[in-house]
Parts: sequence; C-alpha cells; structure tokens
Amino acid sequence: MNKSKVSIVKTNQNPGYPEIREAVDRALDLIGGIKDIIKPGNLVLINPSWVAPPVEREAGCITLPEVTKAVADIVKERKARPVIAESAAVGVDTQKVIDASGYKILRDQGYEIVDLKKTKIVTLPVKKGMTLKEVETYELVQQADVIISVPKMKTHDQTEMTCSMKKLKGLVSDKYKRLFHQQFGVYDGVVDINSVFKPALAVVDAIICQEGVGPIFGRPVEMDLIVAGKDLVAVDSVCGRIAGFEPEELLIPQKGAERGLGNLDLKAIEIAGEKLENVKRRFLRPIEDNPVKVEGFSLIYGGVTCTGCRNTVMSALLDMRNSDQLSYLPGVTVVTGDPLIPVGISEDSVVAVGQCIPKEKRGKRFVQGCPPNNAYVVDAIIGGREKVKRRYAEGDLKETDK
Repeated sequence: MNKSKVSIVKTNQNPGYPEIREAVDRALDLIGGIKDIIKPGNLVLINPSWVAPPVEREAGCITLPEVTKAVADIVKERKARPVIAESAAVGVDTQKVIDASGYKILRDQGYEIVDLKKTKIVTLPVKKGMTLKEVETYELVQQADVIISVPKMKTHDQTEMTCSMKKLKGLVSDKYKRLFHQQFGVYDGVVDINSVFKPALAVVDAIICQEGVGPIFGRPVEMDLIVAGKDLVAVDSVCGRIAGFEPEELLIPQKGAERGLGNLDLKAIEIAGEKLENVKRRFLRPIEDNPVKVEGFSLIYGGVTCTGCRNTVMSALLDMRNSDQLSYLPGVTVVTGDPLIPVGISEDSVVAVGQCIPKEKRGKRFVQGCPPNNAYVVDAIIGGREKVKRRYAEGDLKETDK
C-alpha cells in the first residue's frame, strides 16, 4: 500500500471562523488538495459529529460548526454541492442538537443542514463484511458522490477513542446503531460500514477535544488542531498518537488496517505540518476518570475482558452516580469476560456483561453486546426496581429500543 499523508495544523487559542478556515485550507493543501476527490457537480455529504446537544461550545461534545462550515465553503468553491448531514445518538432528537449547537445559524445562512433521522431509510449490501451482510442507512448517503467525515477528536467510554472512522456510525439508522452493540459488535461493524461508505476525506476538529469519559460527558481539553487526510485509518492512527494511545489500544483503526482500508504504522504515514512530538498530550483514559466505589458492590473482570466492556461498565456506574441511582449497587456483583465467581454469591445477584461471558455463566441478568450500551448495563443492575435515567436520550430505555 502506498504511503498515506496526514496533516496537522495548529491554530491560535479560541479561533474564530477566519482562523479555522485558514487552518482547514492549509491542512488540505498539505495533503495535496481535494481536486482529485471532488469534481464540479458532485453531491458531497459532509458528516460532522452531532451525538447529543452540547452543554456549551467548549464542552468538546460535537464538531464545531465553524469547522464544518469551512469544509462546506471549500466544497462550494469546487462548484460541488455540500450537504451537512448527520443523525444523533439513539433516543436523541437530532433537531435539538442542530438548534443548540450553532448549526441552525448555518441553516439560516443558506447551508443545507439535514437531520438524517427525518429522511428515507435504504438498505445497502455489505459485500465483504465481517459481521454485517447489509446495513440500514439513508437515501442521501446512497446518493452522495463523496463522503467527508468531520469528527470531533475525543475519548470514548467503549472504544477508548472516537474519530473519523467511528464517526460514520452516524450515517446508520438507529435500529442498526443498537444492533452494533447488541449483535454485530462495534469494532468490526464500524469497519464494515467504512468499507461500504468509502469516505474520501477526513477533516478532524481537534480544537476543543474531550478526555476521560467521552464522547459526551468527558472533560474538555483545548488542543487547537485541525488534522486531515484521505486515508481514515491513517488519520485515526495519527490522532490516537496525538492523544497518547498506542496503535494496539485502538481496535477500530487496527482492524481497518488489517482489512486493507488504510495504513496504521507511522512508517507508512507521512505527517505534514506540525511535528507529532510537538502536539502530543496524553489524554485521560475513560477508565481513569473518577472510578465509582460503593460498599457491598463487587466488580470482577475476567482475563479475556477487553477495554470495551471494562469502559462500558465503568461508564455505566458513572451514569448511575450522576443519576443518583448508586443505591441499587449494594448486593450486586458485575462480571465481565470469563471470571471466577467467588463461592457464596447468589446467581440472582450477578450481572454478567458482554459476549465473552461463557453461556453457562450468563445467568438471569446477562447483558448482551460487544460492548453493550451503558443503559442496558444500568437496567440489569437496577433489575426493574426503577427506570433507567438517561441524561441525553429522550424517553425510557424500552421506548428508544424499538
């Protein structure tokens, strides 16, 4: 495979649109421009991160509208048609994200801003999928000549980090978003959809990032960077290194490289612009961010437990703490992987999490998934004694799981 090029451009602190536009222009120039991928008349789907309504601009939750606007303006200058489109997380009203984030202002200025959840769903075959035979997406995705991923760079409570490859999960229907966790597996599922959608470019908003328990409730960290590249595996590999992750810690780009979607090794990546060592900063890992300890509650990780289930359980406990539901923890034992369960623990008190749990150890409170959604772990722990309180999704768990 040929060497991939990834650019890193530094902005000033708290940059406005002119500075962001200049940084995006330079980032694209450093990777050879976009004339080779965007032609006049093309329909270009620009896909930012709209996971949930941001608490504030500096929260590092969603892609800054100025970054997305810069990409759209550059596409317009190529005489192509930019459409900014995304679907928020399961149970989240995408329109509320648009209204709360500045994207409504872009719509008022004449930019095409599309809530994919309100558009027609289509099914596409996945010809060489590891877990998917087909995937539900949206007609606009099918119609697009070019797809550009414009993610927010941040840690993630299930995949350690989310960037340009995982971002494309926003192009999948809510039904399939749930199935990624419950049936298909997030890591291989994300690589499968990247092989179908074939994104041509990534422009990463790494201005205000998140560390700790991202992708919504992490801690903001200002990096003032724009990262760009045409190989999304390489882009995510470089972004991971900026945040202090080793390649083997990030399974999505690793699996993408194994399946020939791009380059992971720095020896096969040419970095242009800022030097990697000058912009690196080790991000706080999700599992390091304020662990929950409650007397009478036990957590047992089996030897085969991956970071997905470790982080999911930890994040579920934080959700319970923030929702004032920790009172349901005493008397519960949560297990992952293939653990040795101590003698004397009642089967009824064990919550088994994840597909790696052997069938004979799953019991009555098994939570299926690879990794499961946090809310299902919380639901199993509470055991019907109260509804799961969800901080960003609307409706209770059963309503949003239809």
